[in-house]
Amino acid sequence: MRIGAHVDQTDPLENARAVGADVVQFFLGDPQGWKKPVLPEGVEALAGSGVDVYVHAPYTINVATSNNRIRIPSRKNLTQQLEAAASIGAKALIVHGGHVLKDDDPEMGFENWRKVFERVECPIPVYIENTAGGGNAMARKFDRIARLWDVLSGVPGLESKLGFCLDTCHAHAAGEALVDAVDRIKAITGSIDLVHCNDSRDDFGSGADRHANLGNGKIDPELILAVVRAAGAPVVVETPATGQAEDISWLRSKL
Repeated sequence: MRIGAHVDQTDPLENARAVGADVVQFFLGDPQGWKKPVLPEGVEALAGSGVDVYVHAPYTINVATSNNRIRIPSRKNLTQQLEAAASIGAKALIVHGGHVLKDDDPEMGFENWRKVFERVECPIPVYIENTAGGGNAMARKFDRIARLWDVLSGVPGLESKLGFCLDTCHAHAAGEALVDAVDRIKAITGSIDLVHCNDSRDDFGSGADRHANLGNGKIDPELILAVVRAAGAPVVVETPATGQAEDISWLRSKL
């Protein structure tokens, strides 16, 4: 099983080696901004290193919304992120599911996602990630994820464009039980392509996206291990940096 971490984008290979990661995830620029992606210093060292690469898209991207001032630049930035991530050999681009406005029909958000996969070139897959909070979110609750996948199912060539990333903290915060989360998600999406393996600082159903190092939060460590085992996918810890090496070591010792 390939296990790694989300690291600072400056010299990602060195950062990966510092925590014993054989998978690395990072941003290409400001995660809260709209600027074009920037290839980080030292990124060329990843080629041939044996470390698998994933890129996380900026949090600002929301292709589901009806707000043109957000949706249109989101699609543009998504395209730029995909091209840049592909250029450094990333296996996929991880993107949050986004949300619609308060009074919008959620179906509008699902349809906006469908338009993305019909119109945007995907040189690498987009992995949609479940999110922690928000009543208008497209991918917080598993029933919404099921509807999203149902709407997307008719897109030609979708298999090569779409994947799913399961975040354990986000599922816990969303009020989705981890005990059978993998089976329920696989029944919807067919597979889990990446696991964001995070403990949670907050209680079940809190809606709070606050990660903790493994064993230091509110999620039973055995539940976390069960999810990772059942998912059968590469693992990225997005936990506080000071404990990432210990988190990776603990996972390897238990798996």
